[in-house]
Amino acid sequence: MTIHCMIVEDEPVSQDILKAYIADCPNLSLVVTCKNAFEANDVLMNRKVDLMFLDINMPGLSGMKFYQSLSHPPFVIFTTAYPEFALEGFEVDAVDYLLKPFPFHRFLKAVNRAVERLKAMTGNQLKEDFVLFKSDKKIHKVLLSDIFYLEALGDYVKIHLTDRFILVHETLQNLHSRLPEPPFYRIHKSFVVSVNKFSYMEGNSLQMGDQSIPIGNTYRERFREVIGNKER
Repeated sequence: MTIHCMIVEDEPVSQDILKAYIADCPNLSLVVTCKNAFEANDVLMNRKVDLMFLDINMPGLSGMKFYQSLSHPPFVIFTTAYPEFALEGFEVDAVDYLLKPFPFHRFLKAVNRAVERLKAMTGNQLKEDFVLFKSDKKIHKVLLSDIFYLEALGDYVKIHLTDRFILVHETLQNLHSRLPEPPFYRIHKSFVVSVNKFSYMEGNSLQMGDQSIPIGNTYRERFREVIGNKER
């Protein structure tokens, strides 16, 4: 399985070490490197990340405080030069805690722990072909195969289904985190689509049934990679 990961680290040397270690792991794909929690937060608003290598001691906002602020955080491996933070790291259910400087074999052990957790989570998701949404004081059971796309509308998300729609009072980011990727990808700040449902892509838009949906600049390159992989 491919694990999409990110580095959140303010020290260039530590960034380079993590990049080199990640490059040596075929199952890891580095999405982005951020130098502080604020950059990382912007990324998580727009990209789905499986695993985060997060430094605890950073200026502005500590890695621990940042992680605790996330409503749907990815799995995390904390990295720090301060052993006194270890207990706090495990209290937030971190996958592992790496004390700098750490050798590659210790890094690999942490990654293997993350792989086991992700396999367990993915296995549970694959057993379920539906998701539950709360709307109009009801709990709606929706088959994943019936979902065409999700559309952000202010404080709500409109879920477009095969024969109807559901309006849910929740953020698009939170709903996207509950859906498997693939087939659900975010292609715009206001849209998440099922790649199983689009008719064709033309220019910077995607045709979903009778609706043309824009592909945002931030998401265009990655989505074209997804489509390109399917073409091959």
